[in-house]
Amino acid sequence: MNLTHSIAIIAVMAVITFALRALPFAFGKWLREQPVVRELSLLLPIGVMTVLVVYSLRDTSFAGTDWVAPTVGVVVTAGLHLWRWNILLSLIGGIGAYGVTLLILAG
Repeated sequence: MNLTHSIAIIAVMAVITFALRALPFAFGKWLREQPVVRELSLLLPIGVMTVLVVYSLRDTSFAGTDWVAPTVGVVVTAGLHLWRWNILLSLIGGIGAYGVTLLILAG
């Protein structure tokens, strides 16, 4: 592989990457008007959160008190989000509750 071939490969990758980043902006108005995109915008956040919760709890053992900290974290995160509808508050509160619960259980 020579220098010209390497530069050509990098140039093609750069053009494709730029196009993939720019296309949503170029077709933004058209995309917002599509019914499928509107449906996805309503369903996708719920789906993503479900996947994250399942992924986070997949290795949780229900032996002893191993399940308490993850459960407290999920409940506090959901409660804060329903209360204030603020993602940053929900994340920080849930992670904090999880950490504090681990410290209490450990000590």
